[in-house]
Order: sequence, then C-alpha cells, then structure tokens
Amino acid sequence: MEAVILILGLLFFAFVALGVYAGIKAVGAAKRGVDRTITQARRTVEETTLRAKSYGQSGVGAELAQLRLALRTSMRATQEALQRGAVEDASLAESLSLFQRLSAHGRELDEELKRLEREPDRATVASLLPGLKQRTERITHSADSLRWAARDRARRFVDDDLDALNAQIDMEAGALRHWTTEDEEPVRHQERPQGGTGPQDRQRKSGPADGTAQAITGPDPRRTEYPWQKTARPETTN
Repeated sequence: MEAVILILGLLFFAFVALGVYAGIKAVGAAKRGVDRTITQARRTVEETTLRAKSYGQSGVGAELAQLRLALRTSMRATQEALQRGAVEDASLAESLSLFQRLSAHGRELDEELKRLEREPDRATVASLLPGLKQRTERITHSADSLRWAARDRARRFVDDDLDALNAQIDMEAGALRHWTTEDEEPVRHQERPQGGTGPQDRQRKSGPADGTAQAITGPDPRRTEYPWQKTARPETTN
C-alpha cells in the first residue's frame, strides 16, 4: 500500500513539474513573439521616418537618412534570402556565417550614422560624408553579392530539376507513342474472325454431304433468298 501511495505521489509531482515546464515554455514563446512584434514595429516606424527625412529634407540630414535606409534595406533583404535558402541548402551555412560578421560592421555603421543625425556641427558631418558613403557602399555591395549568389544557386537548382523533369516527360511521351505502333499489328490480327464465319468456313462445317446434295438436287425455287421477296405459295392438289 505504501508503495502504491509513493508511486502516485511521484506521478503527481511529475505531472506538476511537466505542467510548470510547459507553462514556462509557453510564456517564453509568447514573450519572444511580443518582442519580435515590437522590434518589427519599431523597425517599420524608424524606416518610415528615414524615408520621410530622405525625401522631405535636404542637406546633410537627408544624405544620412538615405545612407541608413540603403544599408538597412540591403542587409535585411540579404538576411532573409540566406536564412530562407539555408533551410533547403546546407551549403549556405558558410555564407550565413560570413553575413553575420558583415552584420556587425553594418550595425556599427548604422549606429554611427544615427549619432551623426543628432550632431549639431553640420560642417563636420559634411566632411565625414564621403568616407561614410564609401563604407556604406562596401557593406551593401558585399551583402548584395551574397544575396544574388544565393539566389543564382537556388535558381540553378530549380533549372536542373526542371531539366531532369522535362527529360523524364519526353521519355514517357515517347513510350506512349511507341505503345500505339506496337499495338497496331495485334489489333489488325484481332479484326480477323477467329472461329471462321465466312462462306468457306460454313461450307466446311456443313460437310461434303450437304454440298453434294445441293449439287445434285439444286436449290429449292420456293425458298425465300431475300427479305423483300414474297414467300412462294404451296402447290395445291385436287
């Protein structure tokens, strides 16, 4: 009895622990979902603000906003392309690792551009713009190269698969056309009567006696040979 109570107690605590663990995991997943939503909303608002600055202003502030917008757009597009491609192509893991290293330089540049947007000394910021543009172009060029290489690789896989599929379809279509030529001869053989129903066959089945009797006595003139002939009247005897 004590053993049964001990087992039931252990099962109870196991279920409680499992419930607590599941609750913690659910809370963690919900928290990550909320954080992801907040991050995405903050990024959307910030990029909308950058677009407004780049098109609605002029001077140093507009150029800084354009650099930040170009940098963020290129980096986000490359990240999405590499992460999506790495799910189906394991060889993109190295490219994703290189992109993570490039992302560190991209985040550093973005933070620097963000600080310079609040810098009151516009003359100093203007003197830094050529170097900032060069850094932005180098980072975005590397990101674009990784993204387009990953897309070209995925497109090549799709083309190879399509070529193989077209070859299989051509083989199947050829086999279907070959089926008609092979079955054409058996069909002609099947059109001939197997048991023999022609006049010669009927004559063979009737036997030589029947043929001899017809040759001696001749056909009965009263027999109707065609459906449109009238039946001959029988002779009457007085």
